[in-house]
Amino acid sequence: MNIETIFFKAIDEIKLKGMIYHSNKESKNILISIHGMATNCLKQRDEEISKEINQDNIDMLVFNNRGHDLINYINKITPEGRKDILGGTAYEDISECYYDILGAIKYCLNKGYEKIYLMGHSLGSTKIVYFYQRLLKENEEKIIEHIKGIILLSLIDIPKALQVYLREEFPAMVTYAKNMKKEGMENQLMPEKSFIHPISVKTFLSYSIENKDIDFARYSDIGYDFKEINNIKIPLFMRWGNNNEMILQKAEDLCNNLKAKIKNKKLDIGFIDGANHNYSGKEKILSEQIKKFLKNL
Repeated sequence: MNIETIFFKAIDEIKLKGMIYHSNKESKNILISIHGMATNCLKQRDEEISKEINQDNIDMLVFNNRGHDLINYINKITPEGRKDILGGTAYEDISECYYDILGAIKYCLNKGYEKIYLMGHSLGSTKIVYFYQRLLKENEEKIIEHIKGIILLSLIDIPKALQVYLREEFPAMVTYAKNMKKEGMENQLMPEKSFIHPISVKTFLSYSIENKDIDFARYSDIGYDFKEINNIKIPLFMRWGNNNEMILQKAEDLCNNLKAKIKNKKLDIGFIDGANHNYSGKEKILSEQIKKFLKNL
């Protein structure tokens, strides 16, 4: 394995950085990994996955998107020079993932890669589904034709999970956020009890009520047809754990329900027994399953 540090830009000129885990031979295939909330691209899970897929001559790119860690400053290049913008998970705008992921894909294409696979974990999975829907909406056929498979790890129902987390406090927190927005204080942090980690008013609202673009993992909605996920016609791999996973259903029931509703012809869906939300201690099992999925494409 050869690890290369890379620097590139999102398509809106935000500066991003990451790493490529290279195979021993020159490769035309690459897996791009999108991390989740309050974290970054340094993952034992991703390193284990890279070791497995490198054996089949597939490289892997991991990078810090603008939502990395809790709070950070994003560097944007403008005609006036560099501008620092408040970013990180606490200030995340999911729609901006489009610029980050597309920037990563264009970087790979410019480096000579031809086949691209997208993998997300948790909020990273939400971003990939959102990103793919937007590619379809904007008729980005030249980009879509290079994406040969999608991997969604622990895709969660964020709006529903937030309601369950807050319970009877949910209406009060929404009202508080709405009032703060009216006063032009969207960048202020919400009260500590409103979320599992610090979160701004604007991001809280985007998860709780202004969520139509990300409300597609509606596992508790019996009548929902998962149209957004069904728009993904390329091979699709989905996994969860069943130990402290961030889902309201039993993993087995969730998988059985989705198998009946997702019509993808190359759907590989299931759960890893004993795995938690981060697959801690189960990285090897997960990476072997991902390797098998990619090998069959």
